[in-house]
Amino acid sequence: MMNGQQPIIILKEGTKRERGKGAQANNIMAARAISDAVKSTLGPKGMDKMLVDSMGDVVITNDGATILKEIDVEHPAAKMIVEVAKSQDEECGDGTTSAVVLTGELLKHAGDLLEQNIHPTVVCGGYKLAADKAIETLNKMSMTVKADDKKTLINIAITSMASKGASGEKDKLAEVVVEAVTSVQEKIDGKIFVDLDNIQIQKKQGGGIANTEIIEGIILDKERVHDGMPKNIKHAKIALVNAALEVKKTEVDARIQIQDPAQLQAFLDEEEGMLKKMVEKIKKSGANVLICQKGIDDIVQHFLAKEGIYSVRRAKKSDLEKLSKATGGKIVANLDGLTSKDLGNAGSVEEKKIGDDKMTFVTNCKNPKAVSILIRGTTDHVVDELERALHDALSVVKVALEDGKMTAGGGAAAIEIAMSLRDYAPTVGGREQMAIEAFAKAIEIIPKTLAENAGLDPIDMMLEVRSQHKKGNKHAGVNVLDGKVDDMFKNKVIEPLRVSLQEIEASSEAATMILRIDDVIASRGGGGAPPGAEGGMPGMGGMPPGMM
Repeated sequence: MMNGQQPIIILKEGTKRERGKGAQANNIMAARAISDAVKSTLGPKGMDKMLVDSMGDVVITNDGATILKEIDVEHPAAKMIVEVAKSQDEECGDGTTSAVVLTGELLKHAGDLLEQNIHPTVVCGGYKLAADKAIETLNKMSMTVKADDKKTLINIAITSMASKGASGEKDKLAEVVVEAVTSVQEKIDGKIFVDLDNIQIQKKQGGGIANTEIIEGIILDKERVHDGMPKNIKHAKIALVNAALEVKKTEVDARIQIQDPAQLQAFLDEEEGMLKKMVEKIKKSGANVLICQKGIDDIVQHFLAKEGIYSVRRAKKSDLEKLSKATGGKIVANLDGLTSKDLGNAGSVEEKKIGDDKMTFVTNCKNPKAVSILIRGTTDHVVDELERALHDALSVVKVALEDGKMTAGGGAAAIEIAMSLRDYAPTVGGREQMAIEAFAKAIEIIPKTLAENAGLDPIDMMLEVRSQHKKGNKHAGVNVLDGKVDDMFKNKVIEPLRVSLQEIEASSEAATMILRIDDVIASRGGGGAPPGAEGGMPGMGGMPPGMM
């Protein structure tokens, strides 16, 4: 109260407000807590997390983006760190843990600078300069990947999967991944593009990880609709139909009055005749396989079986689109327009039993612009984690093919960036110099964490790896498998350039955004105090519920 005046209340009751250094310290702590949660999963020797949701469903993973997606995060600053993982996952598919750990470390070192009374905007300015310099260093040390260099692409996929649960079979899986990505790549104006939607992943529990295979064509999680149909069709001509093979119901309410049993029979015969005509149209087009997105009437099933046409109903729209790409067929919405030109071709269409389920394999397509990977594993959790590992591997191979650039892994790039930043900082001078040096310290968290997770002494490893870089070996990094510093390029530990660039951009932008916040105003439950809550006007108790 000032001079006995009434206090001015601007914010709604129950609103929490934190400002100044308290708000910054709180945000930095929240971001670091998130980064510490995923730190132990980094690298080939990283551990997994078991996440149990409110329904009791279990997810076992060490994929940073999955962990943060599954955790219910409350703190607003922590939510921003989850966004970093999300953007890294969408852009590159890999490097999510590194991006989150780096963001946490940048904020930790920024916190130390704030305690020395350096203004947050100065720190942000220094971080921006450091990030630009880091990107420049990365571009300088990157190497070219040729589109036909399958060995290098396989090594990129192996590096991505080395830290996942599938690492035991990573050599075989890497070949499957590279095969899949190179089959669906397209050249547009001399540039390579890969649409990962053209790679279909089907999961089936049973068998081991080694039973995972690539199918040059599409697998439908559907069986044929009638047992009388052939199980296997060679030289398949496939009709892709997006219409129901059933008698249409009228749009408006309509009644049909029948006064005599003969009329009823005529009505039923007419209905059957209409359904028979549908099958005749399919037969006339020359199709011996029918993939329908909607339902197929029982009578139609009977006629299709009689004609020996292999049919599947209620196929997914996305599967139909992939089939169209793989077989060259057109999706037809009306049977009247179905001609032999609309049919797709495949060497064979076959129903196979995988585990307990029957599936339809459409294989030996001439120019499969869409392929399938059938994932096998002993339990559902193994299969799910394998799918996440393959998603990361497919993404990095796609990125490497599209950009044609790669860098050495194992923390080699991070050490090289740190060294160039330490040389660059004095040339900037002023207080920004301290922020650039803080960035250099922060980025070293990547090799340091790799060493820690592998049970090595982080200080010894960092000293050794720095001395190697000083001698000019810019590909030196932490070899966690042998427990020593090694040339990562010779050890075939490589990753696409885009992964490292995105890590630096995403983490520095998120860190600077959090640092610039000096006031957190949070309303309680999206509104003021509920009826009957404590408080009200000064000097008054809470109103009883119902009284306004």
